This record gives sequence, structure tokens and C-alpha cells, in this order.
Amino acid sequence: MPPPRRARARLRWIDPFAPEHIRRLVAEFGSPLLILDCARVRTQYRNLRRALPGVDLHYALKPMPHAALVQTIVDEGGFLDLATTGEVQLVTSLGIDPARCIHTHPIKRDIDIRNALHAGVRVFVADNPDELEKFVPWRDTAELLLRVSFRAPGAVCDLSRKFGCDPEALLSLARRARELGLTVRGLSFHVGSQAPNSVKHLEAIETCGKLLAAARREKLGPLDTLDIGGGFPIGYGQRAPDIGRFCAPLRAALARLPRRVRVIAEPGRYIAGPAAIGVASVMGRAQREGHWWYYLDDGLYGSYSGQLYDHARYPVEALREGTERLPSVLAGPTCDSIDVIAENLMLPRLRAGDLIVGRSMGAYTWASASEFNFFPRATVIAVNRTAGDMGGV
Repeated sequence: MPPPRRARARLRWIDPFAPEHIRRLVAEFGSPLLILDCARVRTQYRNLRRALPGVDLHYALKPMPHAALVQTIVDEGGFLDLATTGEVQLVTSLGIDPARCIHTHPIKRDIDIRNALHAGVRVFVADNPDELEKFVPWRDTAELLLRVSFRAPGAVCDLSRKFGCDPEALLSLARRARELGLTVRGLSFHVGSQAPNSVKHLEAIETCGKLLAAARREKLGPLDTLDIGGGFPIGYGQRAPDIGRFCAPLRAALARLPRRVRVIAEPGRYIAGPAAIGVASVMGRAQREGHWWYYLDDGLYGSYSGQLYDHARYPVEALREGTERLPSVLAGPTCDSIDVIAENLMLPRLRAGDLIVGRSMGAYTWASASEFNFFPRATVIAVNRTAGDMGGV
């Protein structure tokens, strides 16, 4: 939940990643916290916009569906990628123009389609004949992007294993859409999360360019949109590829598409990941087999859930200074034995109340956290909400 208006006013003009300000926020709002820096959201968005000029960036809400982040993207002139009725409801509650949104879940219930249409969303994604049938009652209002699969074994999460039709099946799928009276706006793909390089993006862009041309020759729809998905990498304690260099081959490939083709992308992690930190407090400690075990008020069932679901390892550090470093383990608060965040760390000797900070925790952390064992999810504190905060960073 965002802090109350009076608290938000006090949070302006600070660096939420500085230890003194982290302590200040914990003193005011308690622990655990997820501190979302909207200034860093703007920085990430602008970096990607410079790297992909002319591409409309639709922030994918899934990794961090928080109102402050969504509003920051819209204030920057960005667009949104929705996948569920809950995400549609969040955007509707913020009064955001539905024309700035697309609905990209390839498999939907009828109620999901109806709710999105009622909210004003018009562009959807489908990847198989059964899904096309669901849109027949709405063929006068809904438009479709047909999703194509490009397997990417090198990606951390290979999304094309679960979604998308084979490139060889695309034309027959588009013909079926025409038979049903549906409007095919264009194509989409997603090469997977944390792509190690842009090779698979290039293959997908080039193949989709050929498929768009072939489908247009058969007059299978307007076919004037290409959604290149996400997958833009960030670093978790190690340096990620520079986004400008990563996207340079993409810019060249996109320049070869016909000018009438509108290109959109679905960045999620790249926008949200670096923009937040997790802050947990030590609840207690114990010595076990030569290691200090520190039990935190956040763990794998909470903000560190991404270590299970997202294959991420967040850089962690203690805010306590100390020259002596001891073998240490960070454990979560629940009574489950798997709830261990990190082992074999060298940390200063900590006490109850000391703070542990996890970096790059904006994506797939709070969003996938539970309240298992009745330990509450971290409170999200959004700071630097306007471009004038933090000197306009």
C-alpha cells in the first residue's frame, strides 16, 4: 500500500538507497519494507526508450503491479501490458486511458475478455484456434495479435515453451481468424526472461517480418503491429549487458520493417527490477555448526519468493558496520526448513533489530509473495513519485 499523503510529503528529496534514509524509513513505517524509487523507474524507462527509439513501451504489470510504478510509466508517456482481470481493475482505478493498454495473456476465460472489453481494452493476444473461438462474440470490437513461439533455451525463463504457435502454423491460424470474422492486428512474440543476448530477438523479428508480409499478401488482416515482447536483462550482483549495445542489433532489424508497422515492446523486469530494495530486520539469531544463523522478518515466502519462482539471487548486505566477518546464514521467519535466503555469507556479528538490505528487488518479489504462516508481506513505500523529486533524476 502507498503511504498516506502526509507521509509521502516527508519522503521527498531523499535517496532511498542510502543507509541513513533506509533506517529512517524503517523507523517510520516498520519492517519488512520494499522501497520503490520512482526516480529509478523513470531512469530505466528512459534508458530503454533511448535504446529503442520509435518503439512504444508497454510496461508489463506482472513483475511489480504497484499503482505508483504504473502511474510513473504513464506520466512518462508510456503504455501498459495487462494480463489479468486484476491488472485491468488496477489500471481502471487509476483512471488510465484504456487505449494505452493491451491484454497479452494468450489463454483467457470469457469473463477476462468481457472485463477487459468493458474497461475499454481492445487489443488481445491469441495463439491457437480454440482461443480464436472465444472472440467470435466480440469480433466487432476486439482485435488480435497472434503470438509466435521462438524457443530460447538460453533465457532464464523460456516463455515460448508455454505460449505461442510455431512459425509454420501462423498463416493457417491467421486464415482461421479470417474465417471467423476476426481482425488480426499483427503478431507478437516473447523470447523469454533475462535473455543473455539479442540473438533470439533478431531471429524472431526477421521471421515475423516475413510472416507479416506473407499474411498481408493473402489479405489476412491489417497486420500493421509487431509486439517484440520483453526479456531485456538486468544484473543481480553482476554487470548486465549495456541496454544500448543489447538493442543495437534490434534497431537495425526493426529499421528493415515497413514503415507502416507499429512496433511495441513489453518490458517488465528491466523497468521494475533495479528500482526497489527489500529491507528486513533480524528477529533473532543462533549459532549452528559454526555459523551464525540470523532469522529475518522476510524470506522465501515473502519478498525473496523470486529465488524460488524467478531463479533470481538478490545481492544482500547488512547495514551494520564491523571489521570482523563471520560465516553466516540468513533465514526467513517461517517455520519451514526451506525458508533460507542465503548461506555461507561473511557478515559482521548482527543483533536483533539490525537491518539486511536486498538489492534489485523490484521484480517478482512483492508481486509473488505470500502470507504463509501469517507473516505479512512487506509494506511497499514508493518515493520520488514526481520528476521534480531527487533533482529530476
